[in-house]
Amino acid sequence: MKKEIIISGFGGQGGLAIGKNLAEAGMAEGLNVTWAPSYGPEMRGGTANCSVVLSDKPVGSPVFTHPTELIAMNEPSLEKFEANVQSGGMVLVNSSVVTDKVQRSDLKAYYIPCGKIADEVGNPKVGNMVMLGAYVAATKILKTETIETMIQEMFTGAKAKLVPLNIEAFHRGMACIE
Repeated sequence: MKKEIIISGFGGQGGLAIGKNLAEAGMAEGLNVTWAPSYGPEMRGGTANCSVVLSDKPVGSPVFTHPTELIAMNEPSLEKFEANVQSGGMVLVNSSVVTDKVQRSDLKAYYIPCGKIADEVGNPKVGNMVMLGAYVAATKILKTETIETMIQEMFTGAKAKLVPLNIEAFHRGMACIE
């Protein structure tokens, strides 16, 4: 098993955090992982992306040109990366921001209203947790419990009050697939 994932969106949408969470959860479950962020001055408003590899075998390189999955948090990301997704791959689209549809018929596409769900749970900043939940449900590569534990470890001290909100957003994202 080997997943090569591109996560891309505007800086501030939490795409890099999705990637880091996937890599850390994969590591916690004994997988071989890489996480390679790509950002610069665009981090606050421009496009930022990261590459994640999750594999049950050693990972030779964090660099790849044809991902098995794409998480597109904005329109430019879908336009830039859809063509490179492996045939039979998967694209998860933040339909709260992206109005275009996946053009290729050889890809499985999911449209996740991240912003709408984040607003419903009470915080527009948790759209990335919604998408993380959708990815975990669609691929079944990681355990729900692992992600929940990571969320609890991520928000400690004064931020511990954010744990239930983030877990709810994660579960709402999973429900978009199930």
